[in-house]
Amino acid sequence: MGQIQQFLPFLLMFVVLYFFMIRPQQKRAKNEKEFESTLKVGDKIITKSGIHGKISELADSTVVIETMAGKLKMERSSISMELSAALNKKE
Repeated sequence: MGQIQQFLPFLLMFVVLYFFMIRPQQKRAKNEKEFESTLKVGDKIITKSGIHGKISELADSTVVIETMAGKLKMERSSISMELSAALNKKE
């Protein structure tokens, strides 16, 4: 019984860490993967570095976006889910 009481604070700390840090991060990663898979040609997006553009080509892990300066090839993961959603909500 004494050993259980000794490890109870560590167990409680792990449970709190899981529900307040690990679980939300896993949920966010899942949402970002879903967002990346729903991208289509013609979508207006904003990258995580702040570049605005429209998708002109899609590949498995990359995307070509058309900007005012020309076309750029980027990783799908570089597209910001929050900024793109806010941009499309305005219009």
